[in-house]
Parts: sequence; C-alpha cells; structure tokens
Amino acid sequence: MEKLDLSKLYKDYYSAKTSPSIIEIEPARFLSLAGKGDPSDAAFTQTIQTLYTTAYTIKFICKSLSKDFTVSKLEGLWWFDEEKIGSFSASDAPVKVPRNQWEYRLLIRMPEFVTNEMTEDAIDTVITKKHVQEAGKVQLFSMTEGKCVQILHVGPFSEEPKTLRRINDFIIERQLARNGLHHEIYLSDFRKTPPEKLRTILREPVTPVYNTVPKK
Repeated sequence: MEKLDLSKLYKDYYSAKTSPSIIEIEPARFLSLAGKGDPSDAAFTQTIQTLYTTAYTIKFICKSLSKDFTVSKLEGLWWFDEEKIGSFSASDAPVKVPRNQWEYRLLIRMPEFVTNEMTEDAIDTVITKKHVQEAGKVQLFSMTEGKCVQILHVGPFSEEPKTLRRINDFIIERQLARNGLHHEIYLSDFRKTPPEKLRTILREPVTPVYNTVPKK
C-alpha cells in the first residue's frame, strides 16, 4: 500500500524562503480545533494532543480502507478581538496583545479522500475509547487563502516580530493589504526542538490595494 505524503504532494505549500515572497495557496481541508489563551498554558498542549489523537484515528480508519497517509505538520491561525484590544500590525501584535487574549485555530491538513463520516467516526472513537471529551469540538475545516506573503522564520517564537516586520515592509512596498488571519506552519516539533533551531513558515493572506480617483 502506497502511503500518501501531503508534504511531498504539495511541496510549495510546506516550503518557504528566508526572505519574503508571494505564493498562491490552493483550497484545502483541515482537521481543526479552536481555542483561546496563552500557548504556554497546559490547555494549549492538550488541544494539540487532542487534534493529533483524532488525526491518527482518522489515519487508521483510512489505512483499513487501503488509503494510508502521513499525518501532516501542525499549523495555526491566530487572531484577537480588535474591537476590544485595538488594531496592530502583524509585527506589533505579538508584543502588544496579551498572550491570554489570543484566539487560535490549530490545523492538520487532510487528504481529499477523508470524509465527514470518517471524521465523525474518529471523533466518536476518541471520545468513547480514549475518553478525550474535547474531541467533540474537532471539525473538518475548509480554507481558501489565495494570494499570500510568506517567509521562513528560523529561531525562537519570541523573535518572530523581527521576521514579521520584514513581511510588513514587503506588503507595503508592493501596495498590498492583509486579507486574512495570521498563519503559521510548524515545520519543527517545538516540543522537542531547541528554540534556536525551530523552523516556522509565517504566512499573511494579502490583496492588492487599488488607488481610486475620486469622481468630479
């Protein structure tokens, strides 16, 4: 049985350069679980574990149907309540927004052959056999980001603002505007990798800024 590896099938999606560049992202489906709070808290770790437990349960269901696949890298969408906290650039937000005010949606990309029924069966299994009640909040999530600016950040998460500043400058220089949620793809397992060796793709959906001439 040949095992599907999405990181090989979608090489461009899972790679980035250490300088900002523009990429067009195709529609994709993910296993996802949303939450809120400081990513250093135990609740965030539990969310990751719940998502991976469900993803591997789906993998085993697919394998029994001769459709095996490699479980993909962890990803995350990040945002905060701008009406309550204020609006900040991507580089300022990590510094100025309290960590406990961040909302997130963790993601693991799924093959096209994973169905809603498979996902529901996996969730039921995780709840009933592994007694992980949080799995009831897991869902299949579709996303179409389209045009994005991205960069590969190498190093600890605490140094991301410097890398994000380069993205901000790139977006402004090319007369683009942010058009979606901040997106991170964790190429390294941050539970096992030294901070200085972490490799993370930082991605910002964008749209052109059109200069309009007022009618006379």
